[in-house]
Amino acid sequence: MNINKICLDASFVIRYLSQNNSDSIYVQKLREWQEKNYTLIAPTLIMYEVTNAFHRAVIAGQITESEAQDFLEEAMSLNISFYGDKDLHRDAMKLANLFRLPATYDAHYLALANRFSVELWTADSRLYNSVSASLSWVKLI
Repeated sequence: MNINKICLDASFVIRYLSQNNSDSIYVQKLREWQEKNYTLIAPTLIMYEVTNAFHRAVIAGQITESEAQDFLEEAMSLNISFYGDKDLHRDAMKLANLFRLPATYDAHYLALANRFSVELWTADSRLYNSVSASLSWVKLI
């Protein structure tokens, strides 16, 4: 395992932003990683997913447009290093097929974490349950 990087998925970032108080496990975990000088990594896909999640929350009347914009700005300030290349897509397709995932979105996070030999942290229990028996480096928060 590479101890200098952590891969985050959109579910983690969304919960971090929407439950941003000092008692939040997401805030505590991110603070821990920052104190250890970890580099946060994610596929470029993460910002599409985060943007869409907050847009959908506005449509559902759960948050205001202003709050959505604030969340998006905060997400973009998290200093996440983004990756998106042809090999990542190829690897994601293989992993999606291997684990019989319904889509390749989550597989992109798996592919990136696998590439760098780092932990992938998620709040998505369906993803975790689909792969955790084979991929010990996928962590559910």
